[in-house]
Amino acid sequence: MSNKTNQQWGGRFTEPTDAFVARFTASVEFDKRLYKHDIQGSIAHARMLAKVGVLTEQERDDILRGLGEIRIEIERGEFEWSIELEDVHMNIEAALTRKIGITGKKLHTGRSRNDQVATDIRLYLREETDLILDEISRLQQGLLDLAEREADTIMPGFTHLQTAQPVTFGHHLLAWFEMLSRDHERFSDCRKRINIMPLGAAALAGTTYPIDRHYTAELMEFTAPANNSLDAVSDRDFAIEFCAASSVLLMHMTRMSEELVLWTSAQFGFINLPDRFCTGSSIMPQKKNPDVPELVRGKSGRVYGHLMSLLTLMKSQPLAYNKDNQEDKEPLFDTVDTVKGCLRAFGDMVPALESRKMVMREAALRGFSTATDLADYLVRKGVAFRDAHEIVGLSVAYGIKTSQDLGEMALEELQQFSSVIDADVFEVLTLEGSVAARNHIGGTAPQQVRQAVARGRELLAGRE
Repeated sequence: MSNKTNQQWGGRFTEPTDAFVARFTASVEFDKRLYKHDIQGSIAHARMLAKVGVLTEQERDDILRGLGEIRIEIERGEFEWSIELEDVHMNIEAALTRKIGITGKKLHTGRSRNDQVATDIRLYLREETDLILDEISRLQQGLLDLAEREADTIMPGFTHLQTAQPVTFGHHLLAWFEMLSRDHERFSDCRKRINIMPLGAAALAGTTYPIDRHYTAELMEFTAPANNSLDAVSDRDFAIEFCAASSVLLMHMTRMSEELVLWTSAQFGFINLPDRFCTGSSIMPQKKNPDVPELVRGKSGRVYGHLMSLLTLMKSQPLAYNKDNQEDKEPLFDTVDTVKGCLRAFGDMVPALESRKMVMREAALRGFSTATDLADYLVRKGVAFRDAHEIVGLSVAYGIKTSQDLGEMALEELQQFSSVIDADVFEVLTLEGSVAARNHIGGTAPQQVRQAVARGRELLAGRE
């Protein structure tokens, strides 16, 4: 009677694997989520083996039938996963052999778990990247709709979180749209490097069987097979790149989150978040906490951590595959889940934001937000910019002393700082005049906001 722990690979061993070591080295508890992709890869591999004559058509059909039944059992929750079989690959292969007999053992001809798992991860990540791209587009669509509604809504623009110049709320939202456009490009570009097929590299050196890797790649819609077998089984650059793109996306979402948290506070009061996206306090009945943006802001830390985890995992690894690489999955899986969750939350929440237009307008009236407009006015009157800068600075100091904004001063008060100031100055000191004057591509003028929304819709339509 054999004392081997694992019948799939235990031929050269003289004693069973220690029970703790078996649990410690098993990955099935987390890599079983790859079952669809493992079966997809096995189906393509079986079809290729039959095409090149390694399997008969009957053997191929038996394998395909058995794999189809296993997938149904897994999806129904009827499949029994075994830690003793270590991982998703060996669990499925063992179940296949139980179903169809010795033919099940032939499926592994010409491949290794090394190229098998690398293929599974790429299939999985390609699918998840497509879902993430769709979610980014959905959030962007919500931003465009909201920006169009808020094209005329005036709010203060900030630098150093100090009032700088008036802008429109729609223009501010479109800045978020641009961040997400770059994120979409990054994930789209990352997908190109995900979509390379390792299968056929076997353990590290390829195989002696007459396999057709281009045919296998075509079956699974990969762009091409990997060019080098050593690199194919050991490369995790695509996963690192995915986590890097995810980190930049989450960084952008923390910037959005921080502004949402500030804007919902009593000190700003710029927007209202619907109750369904907030929670209350167990002790303070008046509280309405912006938990969704706060949590998204916090979740950035785990994604950044996963990026560092994968970079450290791959650091100094010799070619080719090493057991270290088993540790690539949990950080990657959690990154995927976190990114999708954050995008879904924002995709639902952002279109439901309600602006408090009068509060925003009143805030823009404070802090001398039209000071730059006054300086530009003086320059147009022939004053050198540096002199205009000083004149406006003196005007602001006077306004602080008299508790007046520039637009609230009498003409005579303004004229004490420059004789070129005339009654037409009040046209540029209004908030509406200030934003309307920035009427160029990328500017905050309502007309430009609407044109930017139209361009954004064309961009999204081109992705379909």
